[in-house]
Amino acid sequence: MTLTAEIPGSGNPLIHTRTVRKLDFILLPFLSILFLFNSLDRSNIGNAETAHFTRDAGLQPEDLNTAVGWFYAFFVALQPVGAAVGRKVGISRWVPCVMTLWGICTLCHIGVRQRWQLITLRIILGTLEAGFYPTMVSYLSLFYTRFEFGRRLGLFYGSSGVAGALGGVIAFTVFSRFPPSEEPSENTTASSEAFKPWQILFLVEGCLTIVIAIIGFFWLPRSAGTAWFLTEEEKRWAEKRILIDRESNDDQKREAPATSLDELPEENMSQADEQRLWLLPEDGQTVKPTDTSNFSSDSGLSKSEILSSVLFLPLMLPLLLLNIASAIPNTGFSVFLPVVLSSLQLSSPTLSNLLTAPPFLLASTFLYIFSHWSDKSRKRIVPILASLVVIALGLILTMLLSTSTSPSPLRATLVYLSLCVLLSGSYIPSPLTVTWLASNIPNPGKRTIILGVNGYGNLAGVFASLIFSPRFQEESYRTPFLITLGFVLTSFMGFMTLGVVLLLINKARARSTATSLPAADLENDYSGPGRSWSHGGTKKIPAFAVVGGTWWDFQARYWFGKKVLGMNEDDVRVRRGDEMLTFQYGF
Repeated sequence: MTLTAEIPGSGNPLIHTRTVRKLDFILLPFLSILFLFNSLDRSNIGNAETAHFTRDAGLQPEDLNTAVGWFYAFFVALQPVGAAVGRKVGISRWVPCVMTLWGICTLCHIGVRQRWQLITLRIILGTLEAGFYPTMVSYLSLFYTRFEFGRRLGLFYGSSGVAGALGGVIAFTVFSRFPPSEEPSENTTASSEAFKPWQILFLVEGCLTIVIAIIGFFWLPRSAGTAWFLTEEEKRWAEKRILIDRESNDDQKREAPATSLDELPEENMSQADEQRLWLLPEDGQTVKPTDTSNFSSDSGLSKSEILSSVLFLPLMLPLLLLNIASAIPNTGFSVFLPVVLSSLQLSSPTLSNLLTAPPFLLASTFLYIFSHWSDKSRKRIVPILASLVVIALGLILTMLLSTSTSPSPLRATLVYLSLCVLLSGSYIPSPLTVTWLASNIPNPGKRTIILGVNGYGNLAGVFASLIFSPRFQEESYRTPFLITLGFVLTSFMGFMTLGVVLLLINKARARSTATSLPAADLENDYSGPGRSWSHGGTKKIPAFAVVGGTWWDFQARYWFGKKVLGMNEDDVRVRRGDEMLTFQYGF
């Protein structure tokens, strides 16, 4: 039910709807376009290979895999650095700058004639794109509340699937207009007066990237409060609602009356609930955050946020391994799907580019469906597990159907449909993992760094470049499919274990906070090395309630915080955000 009358202290309640709709139709689509071209420039080398890129450039087929491996090595290693730099200098300016540079780098692929040139260009491209995705996710989280975020991230991340489809369509269009020669020229390293089809592909996509990046300088606001497309009243509400959301702890208050944005359903809310939403807080009031971070700004990084990021690593590391394992189908097929389709002899090499479009579009559609389910149910791990089942089913069907040595139209169709099933689930685990992280880390600086560390999940691309080696082409890549299935089943078991661990942590924290001590004493560390957490040396707290346990937390706080960051002891002792014993992790 939507109120039509004005509510004192907030103005017209329709401002909420207008604000979210403007974000959905002006900001989110442009961010998705940026990520689309990020994915396009990262994977277009696979489309170029179907037009004999390596042959015409005088390279070996294995050089393509080597270049992809080097790309992901730098792309992954520099993820936290890129994310931290983007947060420090301002995401809205950093993203268009690096995007312009990698568009130029894409154009330079036209001149590749030697192995070292290709590897160098892919290294530069990987360096420039490092941190782009986690930084953009962090930027997106500045504008949406936690249980609006999953669907929006699904639409944002789904643009990478659209990029796969668009890349296939662009490649098909270019290669149809400029058909690649099936016969190698006498001198493959010599320059030709006419562009090769794969050179035209790099030219088109590089120029489009540069144009979009230039528009980004004028389109992206630094915060919700500076958004050029919002009115002054909408700007105030856009910032206020994020602050309310980040200050609440939904999982801990499910049975309590709704007092914050994320506790209210988006549809069919009662008039009383809607009034509570709009009357908290009154105009002119502020809600004091857990630290001095600006919850809506795209820049700034405090020492406490850096320290808090280090303290999160014991939980982050196993989650990262699961992210790598579950992302191998995504990263592998985003680059090598055209080559795999060509090896399966489902069509001509040129037509195989066009056939990549439906699986990628299906992947984007399923991602939105699962993201919508995740937001509505307020669960992340269960949809991730369901998507892994879909991936495993697609892999098993593909392996069984591709074992036949007698090609037929029916077999080709069934193999193609099984690949569609595989791709429909492959884009889901990574963004939902990111959604879980973004929803469970209130502090924006820490959130950006942790999302950058999670970017190491792109190591899946390195593994994929090794798994999908040309030497498996004659067997229709059945061995890579089997290896990928092993990773998928491992990640399934790991995510189930993660859910159990989070439940135990929440229960341990709930027991530990059953005390009458003041909140300030409850959230301060009075422990020493080798001792359990305690409140003033009186009430013991299980080490399991604090992620990483006593030894790790003490060493990180007192060595890294004081010695490396130069923080004073009072700031080092205080637990903030998700470190707090009153914080309950969502699932």
